Amino acid sequence: MHITFARMPPKRKLFEDVLIVDTGHKGMSIGKTQDGRVVMVEGVIPGDRVDASAGRKRKGMYQCKPERFIEYSAHRVDPFCSHFGTCGGCKWQHMKYDAQLEFTEKSVLDALKRIAHIPDPPMQPIIGCTEPIHYRNKMEYTFTDRRWLTEEELDGNVFDETPVAGSFDETPLLRNGLGLHVAGAFAHVVNITTCFLQPEPANAIRNFVRDFAIEHQMSFQIVKYHKGFLRNLVLRNNSSGQFMVTLVFGEEDPGMRDKLLKAMTKKFDCISSLYFCINTKLNDSTFDLDFTLVAGSPYLPMQLGHIEYHLGPKSFFQTNSRQAETMCRVVQQMAGLSGNELVYDLYSGIGSFALYMAKDARQIVGIEEIREAVDDAKLNALHNQISNVHFFAGDVRKLILLPEVHQFGKPDVIITDPPRAGMEASVVESLLYLGAPKIVYVSCNPATQARDIELLSSRYHLINAQPIDMFPQTAHVENVALLIHG
Repeated sequence: MHITFARMPPKRKLFEDVLIVDTGHKGMSIGKTQDGRVVMVEGVIPGDRVDASAGRKRKGMYQCKPERFIEYSAHRVDPFCSHFGTCGGCKWQHMKYDAQLEFTEKSVLDALKRIAHIPDPPMQPIIGCTEPIHYRNKMEYTFTDRRWLTEEELDGNVFDETPVAGSFDETPLLRNGLGLHVAGAFAHVVNITTCFLQPEPANAIRNFVRDFAIEHQMSFQIVKYHKGFLRNLVLRNNSSGQFMVTLVFGEEDPGMRDKLLKAMTKKFDCISSLYFCINTKLNDSTFDLDFTLVAGSPYLPMQLGHIEYHLGPKSFFQTNSRQAETMCRVVQQMAGLSGNELVYDLYSGIGSFALYMAKDARQIVGIEEIREAVDDAKLNALHNQISNVHFFAGDVRKLILLPEVHQFGKPDVIITDPPRAGMEASVVESLLYLGAPKIVYVSCNPATQARDIELLSSRYHLINAQPIDMFPQTAHVENVALLIHG
């Protein structure tokens, strides 16, 4: 007779009395054990002392969770959002804002020392955000028919059992929700009631859409399989209180679609642009989809200093408008233009830097891979009556040395704002070949920026660095670096 024994889960290794000494990657923190070992711990901040249970090992280091708090950090505060700790939108709400600035500034300094190998980096104090809540001008939410249940709901067995027409859930436990993804679990969604990242009436719009859809028995998608009628909701706002709202549907149902869209326009006067699109793909990207304008203007006006940008539903724009203007001023100051310079703006997006600085330059050439962003840049140049900027769509690696670009001459200043992965090796080589007197390097990833600065160090020297906190309540930080040739 064959007997099968149930496998017991392995007992987790416990590290006792771990002192949290620094912040780490993706919201984790760095802890030191009593015997000097280094571990990564989630849900803690520098100054905490905890007993931590070990999870998986990555790159020789244990990823841990706190089991017991021995002592709380002096930097701790109570989170202001009820979803904190489950929702993946914020990581640092439990840390005082001045401490957040201290550790984000330190992350930039450490990267320049450790990766760029600059012993004493020239760096200015970080520029904090005057409003560390309600600072975002864009949020993207996900519909789900299996919302993440809170501990209270699980303990009380509280479920939404309202049947939903066309639902793909075969069980009676239908849990419709609209919100943000669970931290570390993309297939799960937290049903958000109040989010503090975007100003009102963002919460009112999102909650109305969810409640109306449930009341009228519309099917919410199964996130894992991308099936269902309601898929995504995108809210974008400007400083005047106008909203551009985009609903992404997973399938065609004109009757249900029009019922929801009409209800939204009737309920909210602040919706100045209302769009929808149909996405039946296995990914959430909408750049290749057609958008239909239901009501209002095709563009949302967004002001940065003296430039007014017209944004469409596919437009990329910095999600913190106030700090975006701050960053434009910093880039402008570091470029030090006199009116006679030719400027290359690499990874130029919709031309935020190029259009902002055009009045101070002889000519600006922007290069951007996303064609829709280049189209937006050209439209915004016309809208602001700017004629001394030229935008090219294509791969920076290929275009930077082509005759079409070089017809304008050798650049006096290069502005580069690459994605988080940093500049490609061939782009770094091209910058060394061009030898522009100044490079202003804007980055959302201090580590890859420091790597590229080190690669440029044979011909360029770091003169100044300015960290800017674009995303309060998170570990993300932008850094603007000035490099001088010679």
